[in-house]
Amino acid sequence: MDLLGPVRALDRHQQQHRWLAIPIAVNKKFSDDGGGGLAALVAYYAFFSLFPLLLVLFTVLGFVLHGDPSAQQSVKSSVLSQFPIIGNDLKSLGTLHGSAIALVIGILTSLLSGLGVTQAAQNAFDRVWAVPLKDRPSALRARLRGLALLVTLGLLFLVATLASGIVTGGLGGPLLKVAGIALSLLLNFALFLAAFRLMTAREVPTRSLWTGVIVAGVLWEVLQVLGGYYIGHVLKHSTGTYGLFGLVIALLVWLHLGAQMTLYAAEINVVRARNLWPRSLFGPPVAPADENALRALAKVEERTEQEQIEVSFRRP
Repeated sequence: MDLLGPVRALDRHQQQHRWLAIPIAVNKKFSDDGGGGLAALVAYYAFFSLFPLLLVLFTVLGFVLHGDPSAQQSVKSSVLSQFPIIGNDLKSLGTLHGSAIALVIGILTSLLSGLGVTQAAQNAFDRVWAVPLKDRPSALRARLRGLALLVTLGLLFLVATLASGIVTGGLGGPLLKVAGIALSLLLNFALFLAAFRLMTAREVPTRSLWTGVIVAGVLWEVLQVLGGYYIGHVLKHSTGTYGLFGLVIALLVWLHLGAQMTLYAAEINVVRARNLWPRSLFGPPVAPADENALRALAKVEERTEQEQIEVSFRRP
């Protein structure tokens, strides 16, 4: 009795149906790259960078909106509430104040923690695209690229949050709300396009990144909706210590899901650009896409120009 018959049949089915083969290949490559661990590291640094970034945002808003209580209330009820998981707590803040000391401390800690996020993200994307260690940017170049990424994403995120906050704040009629939602979605696409372009090797053309950008932008909206649902139906009834623990856990889970979603979107780009499908589900890597993916993964470990890794496969 051929126990692997159904598996071989599914592999043949993958070759005939692209809609099935690509998701399987993406999931397989995500597992080969250790995507779960890479996403956890990005989420870890993101958790510690979020609060210094919020400190900078509040301080800047305190300077800009000083002496205008109505504008501060509008910002707190619309813009600040858009931050996932912790938005409701931000709305309960008192009057916003600008402080030069707080601004300096916030900028310095944001840079230190934010560069940790960009370093982890660049390492994850280099792993996803199988960039050999010898071809990766130096420590200085990597940090300069990370700084550019921080500035770009910070500006885009602020604009996207403002647009989404204005829509939620109820300003304007229905047509303005629809336009605001469309603008917010476009800004999300711009945010991920900038992130994918800055974190991906230069050799990869921008046209190979669009599928992942669209997927990431849509999934980001879904995560925001899920975060709002969790706050409205779970944490809303929690108080005291349990509410605090629930908030921290929810924020960590949300950041981890966001990091995983981003890496999955990047894996989609790689699988499509390099035709790494269909993949074998079980058994030895007999499909050409299996060999290409594993060969590239092995060559990642090349650390100097003198080191050349050759990969061969024994046929069963």
